[in-house]
Amino acid sequence: MHIGVHARLTAESIDVRELARRAEELGFESLFVPEHTHIPASFVAEHPDRAEWAGWAARLYDPFVVLAAAATVTSELRLGTGVCLVPQHHPITLAKQVATLDRLSNGRFLFGVGAGWVEGELAHHGVTARRRFRALRESLLAMQAIWATEEATFDGELVHFDGVRQGPKPLQQPHPPILVGGEGERAQSITRELGAEWFPHAGIELERGAGLRISIFGAEAQEHVLERYAAAGVERCVLVVPSTRPGDAERELERLAAFTTR
Repeated sequence: MHIGVHARLTAESIDVRELARRAEELGFESLFVPEHTHIPASFVAEHPDRAEWAGWAARLYDPFVVLAAAATVTSELRLGTGVCLVPQHHPITLAKQVATLDRLSNGRFLFGVGAGWVEGELAHHGVTARRRFRALRESLLAMQAIWATEEATFDGELVHFDGVRQGPKPLQQPHPPILVGGEGERAQSITRELGAEWFPHAGIELERGAGLRISIFGAEAQEHVLERYAAAGVERCVLVVPSTRPGDAERELERLAAFTTR
């Protein structure tokens, strides 16, 4: 079973190049970074108990730029979005970003995706909460069409285009692994339809994912927990780096590295 790490990176954090270089040296399989384009002021007003979360989420670096920087100083470490909020992107643009990063990283990109959950953030991108999983599904199918054909056409309910010629194509064929975040039936349905990998949060009943390849996000860094996941056939457990401040991040990585030799 692979062990990866998830890090919330902002301008106040350790430089991603230092973090990625050290993660590779310590034997981690992958580095995942999250995405929020912004956090609406209304969210903070409505959820004062989540003010700390909203504070760092609003300041997150762009994940594709961060991972491109990480790719320049590593050679083996896999680089993942954890997760990219697909409905907040145009699929034609996002297809190019994914393919470009996969090329520049020499085929090391892991495309973790999600539908999003902050309603105000989605709304600012023109997406309703009710349609977010529909947008996720159609965007992923549309991107697969772009990656697989020289002239792509897609006609969905929310996504429409024809005659799209786009390069580069991803280095990984037919495309980078897609890891679908979310614990509900809609996420599982998309996972099955795309032949993707399920990427639920820790604590999920693994029996619900029967027949699916599974990576676990936010797994507890405890030996017996990771052993249980490994015995169940989980492909990857992603551990969260609690603090990414300079100094803290290096110590946390070294502590978590005790679980990489499995």
